[in-house]
Amino acid sequence: MIRSPFPDVEIPDASLTDFVLADADRLGGKPAFIDAPSGRTLSYGQLAENVRAGAAGLADRGFAKGDVFAHYAPNLPEYAVAFHAVATVGGVNTTANPLLTADELAVQLSDCGARLLVTVPPLLEKAAAAAEQADVEEIFVYGEAAGATPFASLLQPGGRPPEVVIDPASDVVALPYSSGTTGLPKGVMLTHRNLVANICQVTQQPFRDERVLACLPFFHIYGLVVLMNLPLYRGWTVVTMPRFDLAEFLRVVQDYRIMRAWVIPPIVLALTKHPLVDEFDLSSLELMSSGAAPLSAEVEVACGKRLGCRMQQGYGLTETSPTTHFVPDDLAGQMPGSIGPPAPNTECRIVNVATGQDAPAGEPGELCIRGPQVMKGYLNNPQATARAIDPDGWLHTGDVTRVEEDGSLRIIDRLKEMIKHKGYQIAPAELESLLLTHPAIADAAVIPIPDEEAGEVPKAFVVPSGQITPEEVTQFVAGRVAPYKKLRAVEIVEEIPKSPSGKILRRVLIERERTAATPGQDR
Repeated sequence: MIRSPFPDVEIPDASLTDFVLADADRLGGKPAFIDAPSGRTLSYGQLAENVRAGAAGLADRGFAKGDVFAHYAPNLPEYAVAFHAVATVGGVNTTANPLLTADELAVQLSDCGARLLVTVPPLLEKAAAAAEQADVEEIFVYGEAAGATPFASLLQPGGRPPEVVIDPASDVVALPYSSGTTGLPKGVMLTHRNLVANICQVTQQPFRDERVLACLPFFHIYGLVVLMNLPLYRGWTVVTMPRFDLAEFLRVVQDYRIMRAWVIPPIVLALTKHPLVDEFDLSSLELMSSGAAPLSAEVEVACGKRLGCRMQQGYGLTETSPTTHFVPDDLAGQMPGSIGPPAPNTECRIVNVATGQDAPAGEPGELCIRGPQVMKGYLNNPQATARAIDPDGWLHTGDVTRVEEDGSLRIIDRLKEMIKHKGYQIAPAELESLLLTHPAIADAAVIPIPDEEAGEVPKAFVVPSGQITPEEVTQFVAGRVAPYKKLRAVEIVEEIPKSPSGKILRRVLIERERTAATPGQDR
């Protein structure tokens, strides 16, 4: 068992909103959120007052403790108002990807029994169709649109919410849905204590005033906790982007003098290789943190060198609120490729998949985690919960990791995505990291394809940034890996399918490959 090298932190027995907005009234006119496209600002004082007013409005509509409120919208300052208004009355926030189709959204709404939903005008048609299927009682909209209630009408001037008794350890405040990349989406029940604990666990450095950029979606646990709630607790200013666009990202960093950015590997890759980066002044950027998917040491170092900022990585899951490991600020730039040691109050094990026993030092195995940030369970799915969390409280992540000599961890790959070749295991992420070091490769993904003799062999999908042939890709890799890791097939493509959090959707490529190999099907 591996314990955190950091001392345990005290976790207050408080509701999420009371904890996060404890200093909001004192901060008063300081900007809490700035909407990047419009420059519209929501101060801490306005945020606190609007949360109280929104909670009062919800209570007047009969929305009560345990009821579910759905968020189907991009990043906006009002997202935090709605989220914390719901939390204040003891409600449950389920956050949905704005890219979901009406049918996909309806499945989530039905599964969690959402009573109310908020969206934006461009998404209203899909939201309304989903709400009708799932018997949602009322749709709110940020701004105005026919067929929906303006969210602003909930905000009763001077309204005061009812007193609600919240048990932080057992009452659920957030219900994000897992990505579905390893199965059907499941509602992840996160309590007030889960989220409060995780904010405390990652608050290691002394307080200072910062401006941070929220370019990752609030519907995802990474954005929800690290980019929305953590900065509010620390009294920072959050500049929100409704969606990621590289040119807009660069403009916002430049114009708002952003000091810290949390990103995902595809963004790091773009910042490392795209010529547009050189057209902007990014000198204010001091720290960049990457998470949600593996990032190679080579790309991490290259990005830090190009931008002149310190790079760090972290690791987490929706099921862990999310952070379990991180490289602390004072070591940023010194541990490339590492996700760092366990967070405070966190234990982990590296388990041999075949034996279920702890793997020998330095050997890879499945990462298992135990700590106060681990979810309550999956909604309406005790079987899946039991598969994920064993009787001793260990959450099995499905990620293959290895402990370094300095006690930090490195992610090798997803357990279910390892390519099995004649008894050897090949990590797709390892080959992808190598491919990305080629100057003519902008992005890459590797999947297993069947082989009669070997069982499985690796195939690469490559997005070129210059002139390169499949044969050149194969030769590039062959000279740099063990024989069993050589690529057996390469396909040039325009884009690699990825989830909103940046994870490569290998199952999409695998299904595409399977379809192409079926007789009678066009490639």
